[in-house]
Amino acid sequence: MTDSEKCVLCGECIEACPTGAREIIGTRMTVAEVMREVRKDVVFYDESGGGATFSGGEPLMQPEFLLTLLEACRAEGISTAVDTTCYAEPEIVGRVAEMTDLFLCDIKHMDSELHRQYAGTSNESILENIRKLAEAGKRIVVRVPVVPGFNDDRKNVEETARFVRSLKTVRRVDILPYNRGGLEKAVRLVGQVDLMEAGTPGHDTMEQIADTLRSCGFEVKTGG
Repeated sequence: MTDSEKCVLCGECIEACPTGAREIIGTRMTVAEVMREVRKDVVFYDESGGGATFSGGEPLMQPEFLLTLLEACRAEGISTAVDTTCYAEPEIVGRVAEMTDLFLCDIKHMDSELHRQYAGTSNESILENIRKLAEAGKRIVVRVPVVPGFNDDRKNVEETARFVRSLKTVRRVDILPYNRGGLEKAVRLVGQVDLMEAGTPGHDTMEQIADTLRSCGFEVKTGG
């Protein structure tokens, strides 16, 4: 077990673990090193019409690094996508938008207070940033994680559809069924977690949500 109250992420437990069960995940890299990895798949980008997607975590939390990567991709003719919650200062979103071909934007809930209760912040700035991206003519795919008991009710689905329909550059909505895998991982790491213990949404629920969105003219993809 890890005592999150005491852990300072020093990494000494990794050296001390007699079975080698612990490891630090992630590698610090320069822009040049990341670009070397991106270039390995150029042949696939060319064949599929795709490109490099920057996600995380939240890529907008490292805006200068992200911007430099986006600039490097553009200089080499590599298309780019940014997978983001859009929870960032408008100035950052605007700068990133200038260098990005496609945004994959999360919408978790349309009710600001429920969003604050479960995500830790209101959704006003998030929705406004998404609006600004659409107004700037940026291509957007909206992604909705479907969490039973949180955002799968008809009222929220319809409000989400109305909001997305107001965005002129959105043609596709991805609906992502909640996966409990992260909960089990967190329990193993810290012993207990204060998370919403929702189940995975059923096939009928996902189809009803998909039908509502399709009725508004969207292409709907389940999973992704």
